[in-house]
Amino acid sequence: MIQRQSRYGYSPITERPDYFWPGGKRLAVYFVLGVEEYIFGEGLTEDLFPGASRPDFANTSWRDYGNRVGAFRLIDRFHREAVPLSLLLNSEVYNHAPQLPDYARARGCAIIAHGSTNSHTLSGREPGDELAYLKAVANSIGAQEGAQPAGWASPWLAHSENTPDLLVQAGYRYVIDLGMDDQPIWLRTQSGRILSVPYALELNDSTTIIGRQSGAEDFYAMIIDQFDEMLDASSAQPLVMPVVLHSFISGQPFRMRALRRALNHIVAMRDEVWLTTPDKIAGFILENPELAV
Repeated sequence: MIQRQSRYGYSPITERPDYFWPGGKRLAVYFVLGVEEYIFGEGLTEDLFPGASRPDFANTSWRDYGNRVGAFRLIDRFHREAVPLSLLLNSEVYNHAPQLPDYARARGCAIIAHGSTNSHTLSGREPGDELAYLKAVANSIGAQEGAQPAGWASPWLAHSENTPDLLVQAGYRYVIDLGMDDQPIWLRTQSGRILSVPYALELNDSTTIIGRQSGAEDFYAMIIDQFDEMLDASSAQPLVMPVVLHSFISGQPFRMRALRRALNHIVAMRDEVWLTTPDKIAGFILENPELAV
């Protein structure tokens, strides 16, 4: 047999425990917003156009728009629609854009740890260094929010061989990086297990709009089609539909206009679904661990 990853086994969705989300709902829908900080001139970057000259003020200014303008407008839009929104937050945002997490907190946004910056990843880190890093991010968020984050989202979705084991040791309860399923599943670790809450690798404005160069209308049509199809499929089993946004991508006004149309479509059917957060999805499964494979 060929070698495969060893963190989770195969389980067809047709052979799972049947259950309902809170309120008797079958489809859980969550939105997360990447709020990120980058080191100027160092490490990895999300670029609107690659190959810019150095120093790269143009791409830097595009990313900075997210934390100066875009995130505030997106947070406001979700707050007005009473749709929960969680932030995938680089902890350095507290140092460089402190009003933004304050603004989000006042409007009920939950925080998911997303590293210290998006300039570096967990890939290749030694276990001791990685564990200290994971703890430092949790402590930084805890000091600002009053409680350490339950969830972890890896910058650039990058890991070391030890990441799941070290996340458990650092006190995280779930990870939101993987897209192998439409339900939460357990990952094996050296210290027991950690929950994987489904993540949107494709229903993601970065991979779709920047990576595949799709237009705003294409992306937000994807949200509507995904929602309608998953709502129909959820009659057979409980499902999770994630949507991943970034402040400097979906926070651009012309993309926000398209996003509003997709959001309106979902809000019009809010009585049929559980509009929620990854924290609450994880909390439900952690209280009912037998429901996840």
